[in-house]
Amino acid sequence: MPATILRDGLRLAVHDAGGSGLPVIFQHGLCGDARQTSEAFPQDPRLRCLTLECRGHGTSDFDPQPSLAKFTADVAALAETLGRPVPVGGISMGAAIALRLAVTRPDLVSRLFLIRPAWGCDAAPPNMAPNAEVGLALVRLPLAKAREAFRSSDTARLLAGAAPDNLASLTSFFDRKPVSRTAILLNTISRDGPGVTPADLKALAIPALVAGCAEDAIHPLALSQTLAAMIPAATHITLPPKGRDKPAHIAALHHALSDFLTRT
Repeated sequence: MPATILRDGLRLAVHDAGGSGLPVIFQHGLCGDARQTSEAFPQDPRLRCLTLECRGHGTSDFDPQPSLAKFTADVAALAETLGRPVPVGGISMGAAIALRLAVTRPDLVSRLFLIRPAWGCDAAPPNMAPNAEVGLALVRLPLAKAREAFRSSDTARLLAGAAPDNLASLTSFFDRKPVSRTAILLNTISRDGPGVTPADLKALAIPALVAGCAEDAIHPLALSQTLAAMIPAATHITLPPKGRDKPAHIAALHHALSDFLTRT
């Protein structure tokens, strides 16, 4: 069973791989959970992965007014228990949380890693529109009709050819329970932003790794490249497309994270 921390009366699950390795906080994406980060994190005895399942995700309690700011404050509370600055990163939404934490609480973050980021500095980026589209369908229509409306939409047709992994993720949201909470998360977080500026990114003084991949409309490669260019000590890598070859994508990510997190 995961450990829990209490925040605003909510119990939030903390998944800790344990061991004596370097603690690393690694955050999941929107409507994901610790299974995502567990798969993406290398099995390296030098490293200890911790993931806080955000409000309304995994086994954590739900907050009807979720925000990236709240998610980040929760992660900060976890980081404070570790007694020293640690590497912090995330996938997609998790990358936005890690970026906000590095800017707002630099005392807690020793290294930053952003995997397939979906946000830069702006709220409601256009690449998050497909997530909001699914959220709106879940609000406006009964589940079966919402699913069918999305399957027949222009967005689904475009993603089927250009970004099949994105389409698979969006389609899976229709099976996520409870539907009402999934709709709130998709609609609210898709329109949110990390609350950071280009000047904030240029002022970051820690090593950073930014990883993107092609054939990904929700996490555009151009966005990861732009973020890496803005952070002074950042390195950008391009992973194999996840939708084309997931094993190769995961293997490349494991190698990159082990190298980055253990580098002296």
